[in-house]
Amino acid sequence: MRFATVIDDGGATVAVLVDERRILPLVGAGPGLDSVRGLAAGGQAGLRRVGEWVRQQPPRLYRSLDDVELGPAVPDPGAIYTIGLNYGAPDDDAAGPARPLVYAKLPTSVIGHRAVVSWDRSLTANVDPEAELGVVIGDTAVAVRPEEALQHVFGYTCINDISSRDPWLDGDQWLLGKSFAGFCPVGPWVVTLDELGSHDLRLGCTVNGTPIQDDSTARMRHSISDVISYISRHTVLRPGDLIATGTPARLDGPLGPERRLQPGDEVTVWIEGIGELTTTIG
Repeated sequence: MRFATVIDDGGATVAVLVDERRILPLVGAGPGLDSVRGLAAGGQAGLRRVGEWVRQQPPRLYRSLDDVELGPAVPDPGAIYTIGLNYGAPDDDAAGPARPLVYAKLPTSVIGHRAVVSWDRSLTANVDPEAELGVVIGDTAVAVRPEEALQHVFGYTCINDISSRDPWLDGDQWLLGKSFAGFCPVGPWVVTLDELGSHDLRLGCTVNGTPIQDDSTARMRHSISDVISYISRHTVLRPGDLIATGTPARLDGPLGPERRLQPGDEVTVWIEGIGELTTTIG
């Protein structure tokens, strides 16, 4: 199943995608089915309840995807973890970090599909997008083994781990440099684990239609299972928490690896099997 967040009159409602063009808000679906975090905590039993409820709803309640505003796919994550240096360059055989390199973003940085991202450029003008496969945690995970880790995944989404490259933020104040308001677009929806495998998904990013990243999750240095296991040995992963699993190297294309985001840019993060997450730079 695929779940999104619909914004109506300033409020957020979780909704299920009925097909490629229609969406059904889960209004009145029942306890625990009124938020993505609630759905993530409900596991397979919750998904079955959603499926049964959807089958009982009349088509007049369906809404066109073109007519709704989508908020962050997970609007209120309890925590956001980001994994550094998890992809090498295509010609780089270096092993990378011996264990996952874990950073973080603040939940107040999340925004949705087609949102505008703007910030005070006197604080940082050197800002990059980063295409990342996002993991949405389901069942609470504490000290889980790698072979058990995927049992604690609710689903996957696209994350744009927007980050400052200014020296005083990049490597010095990572949390601040990754957590400006709007620096974590999430969406356009969550695809549940039973519908999508994550081992070999193509992912990438374009700026104004020009590719700046294009790679596969098969080239992760640390697998999703290993990342979840590692984090869960140090802290508690709860339903609705997000893990941005790392970003591929920049391409040596027309824009080059040093080109930073500029006002008016349209940035699209795409992941095979999930979709496209687009934001505009204000």
